Amino acid sequence: MARVKLRDIRKSFGQVEVIKGVDIDIEDGEFVVFVGPSGCGKSTLLRMIAGLEDITSGTLEIDGVRVNDFEPSKRGIAMVFQTYAIFPHMTVRENVAFGLTVNKASKAEKAQKVAAAAKILQMEHLLDRRPSELSGGQRQRVAIGRAIVRDPKVFLFDEPLSNLDAALRMDMRMEIGKLHQDLGASMIYVTHDQVEAMTLADKIVVLKDGQVMQAGAPMDLYHEPENLFVAGFLGAPSMNFLDVTVEALDDTTVTVRNASLEPIAVPHKGRSFVVGQTATLGIRPQYLHPAPPGGGKLHGKVVLTERLGSETVIDVALADGTKVIAALAEDSIQTPGTVVDIAFDPAQAHIFPETR
Repeated sequence: MARVKLRDIRKSFGQVEVIKGVDIDIEDGEFVVFVGPSGCGKSTLLRMIAGLEDITSGTLEIDGVRVNDFEPSKRGIAMVFQTYAIFPHMTVRENVAFGLTVNKASKAEKAQKVAAAAKILQMEHLLDRRPSELSGGQRQRVAIGRAIVRDPKVFLFDEPLSNLDAALRMDMRMEIGKLHQDLGASMIYVTHDQVEAMTLADKIVVLKDGQVMQAGAPMDLYHEPENLFVAGFLGAPSMNFLDVTVEALDDTTVTVRNASLEPIAVPHKGRSFVVGQTATLGIRPQYLHPAPPGGGKLHGKVVLTERLGSETVIDVALADGTKVIAALAEDSIQTPGTVVDIAFDPAQAHIFPETR
C-alpha cells in the first residue's frame, strides 16, 4: 500500500494543454475514482501516474518518493486496462504468472502467488483453460489476477468494465469492491460511469477539461456539489436546473422565483448573490413529489411516464416550457396530460450563482 500525491500536474501535447494543474492526495489504502465525461483527461492522468505518459510539469510522489522520471516497472504499480491484454496461446495460469516469469521468479514463488490470486478471484477451476474458453468477466479476472501477483503498492484500473454487458458489469463491480476490502490496497480507478464511481469509491475526483471540479466522499459530492457541473454530472436521473431571478437575501437564504416557480427561500450555503441577478436553482428528481392542488411550488403538465419497477419517473412541462423530471414511488401513477402541482423541501435545493 502507498500514498500517492499529485502536485500541479500538467500535460501538454504540443501547444495543447490537456491536464491543467491537478492537485490530488490519495491516502494509503484508499479507493479513488477519477470520473468525468469523455475527453476530460481522466485516462491521461492515470497513464501519467503509471508512467505511460510523460509529465510536462508538476510532481508525482508514490510512497513519499518523486517518481516523475521512473520507468513504469520501478513505480510499484500494476495496471488493469479496458482491453484484457491476455495472451490467447497461454493458459490462465501462464497468463497470471507472466510478469513473474519475465522477472525470472522461481517456480515455487509463481505457484504460490498464482494460487493466492486465483483464490481471491475465485477462479481456481479456470487455471488450466485458455482465454478462448472464458467469458468476458472471466478474462477480466485473469487481467486482475496478473496485477495481484505483482504485489503492487498501487492498483490502477482504466475503465476495466466498459467491454462487459450490464449484468457482468454489476458482478465485476462487486468483485472489485470486495478485492479492495480483502487486499486493503491503494486503488485508482477511471470510469465515465457515475454508478461505478458512487458505489466503489472512498473518494471521487470529478474532472472536466483537465481540471478537478471537486473531490471528496461520494455522498458529500452528491449532497453538496460545489458547482453546476458536479451537480449535473452525479445522480440519476440528473439534477433539474431552473433559471431563476434573485428577489431577496438574508444571512442564510436567497429568495428566488421565475415564471413557473413561486417565490421560495433556499439556503445559499455561503455563495454570493445580488438582488436582481439571474441564477440557477437545482433540485434532484428524488426530492420532487406531487402536492395537493395549490400546495406546490411548481405547476405543470405530465408529458411522459416511465415505470422502472423501483420507481416511476415522470417528465413534467412547466408553464414557461422548462421540463423537470420527478422520480416518484414505484406505485405512483401519473397519466400523460395530467396537470400536477409539485412540491419540494427548500433545504434540499441548491442555488448556484452561475447560469447554464
